[in-house]
Amino acid sequence: MITFITIVIIFSFVGGVIFLSYWIPKIWGYKKAGKIIAGVVSVCFLIFFIKVYIDDYLFFKGDALEFLAEQNIDLKDDFEIIEHKQVGTVDYYRRFELLISKPDKQRLIKELTTSVFYQDSISGYLHLPNTQERYIGDTITVNYQTQYEYKSEFYRPNGKGYAPTYRIISIPISESKLIFEEIID
Repeated sequence: MITFITIVIIFSFVGGVIFLSYWIPKIWGYKKAGKIIAGVVSVCFLIFFIKVYIDDYLFFKGDALEFLAEQNIDLKDDFEIIEHKQVGTVDYYRRFELLISKPDKQRLIKELTTSVFYQDSISGYLHLPNTQERYIGDTITVNYQTQYEYKSEFYRPNGKGYAPTYRIISIPISESKLIFEEIID
């Protein structure tokens, strides 16, 4: 959780940048330009804060379908978004939960277990490649079943200098849910 002191520092910094963007042109005799620059800087900061803090509320069914389509998962029936969270800008984590129909759940489980990527046994918790191969190589997809859920893990290196994409789709055995997690670190 963000502390009070952190909030004060952030608002002081933003206020200082906006004030300086007005004050410096004003000192040079460009008062109107200072107002325009300060207004543009204010709008930019406002858009950034809205994007960061309100993005969870701007997540719709179409967005969920797009993420699932990238993993070749298609929901035929209607579904409900139970929860959506995303955190970070550089190290990024997105998670959403969907309440899906029982026919969709059964069909997805069948697709996962009959896939060429399905493994009967798994050796560890995560199927990430070695750190030396983290940024180059092939895309890895692994489907498997644990005691509590069916999982599909997807790992795609994005090249040197770019964080790889790691996605996990889970379907709990006891519930008609689909859980999507995306980690970009």
